[in-house]
Amino acid sequence: METGLRKKLITIAKIAISVILIYFIFTKVDFKEVLQIVKKSDFVYLIAAILFFITSKILASVRLNLYFHELGVKLTQKSNLELYLLGMFYNLFLPGGIGGDAYKGYLIKKEFEVGTKKVVSVLVLDRLSGLLLLFIYACILGILLENTWLNTYDIPIGILSVLSIVVFWFLNKRFFNFVLPVFWKSFGLSALVQLAQLICVVFILLALKIDTNSIPYLFIFLISSIVSVLPLTIGGIGSREVTFFYGATLLALNENTSISVSMVFFLITALVSLFGIFYHFKKIKLKTADQ
Repeated sequence: METGLRKKLITIAKIAISVILIYFIFTKVDFKEVLQIVKKSDFVYLIAAILFFITSKILASVRLNLYFHELGVKLTQKSNLELYLLGMFYNLFLPGGIGGDAYKGYLIKKEFEVGTKKVVSVLVLDRLSGLLLLFIYACILGILLENTWLNTYDIPIGILSVLSIVVFWFLNKRFFNFVLPVFWKSFGLSALVQLAQLICVVFILLALKIDTNSIPYLFIFLISSIVSVLPLTIGGIGSREVTFFYGATLLALNENTSISVSMVFFLITALVSLFGIFYHFKKIKLKTADQ
């Protein structure tokens, strides 16, 4: 009972924080102007953005399956993608229920009798691998960004990005040696995942007819993606928008336009995640390559 109550209180707190942050943002920007920007978006470019977002999620599911295979769980890509999509749905639309990662771990442990510690480890490593590339791309764009303050730290930022790879490799070798053989494959897939999402944002910028330098917006997007990983809000709602708002302020961008980019990206995420509802009502049959 105490565990259940604790989960409910955490969920309520996350929802409250999301609501407060969204309310705060829309007291700072012209909501009508934001809606007008979104309404005037180019449909063709939006379709392209959606396709690249879907591509990023397919690649992310392949990355996760690499880790599952190292546990001896030889899931087919189709079964793994279905499970991944269901996890996306749970994470965004059922905040009061079991989380997407927790449900994936539960099913894998139940169906294939894998140790809890190893299942949790690969799920955490999968997230960290993605987070590592977000950080590296942010460092690269931070160096390319024409910003007086950031440009004074170009060399330390470059060193830090390389060091982050080395540290992550040693952590894998020291604590998760059983999945070390797929380290570089996972790294490469993570690079493609985040690249696909960056291209998605580029198409969002084109859809919203933002023809200025895209690097500042892409930089803010990466920082917001890192911030949204923090378990403070529901699906990063609110925290991403706050990051876009203050990022726009610091980089002398239009706040309304910046929030529009964040809003469209969230709508695309929600649209794709919603398809996971199909597997909520239809029980997933996890199939392996030898079945």
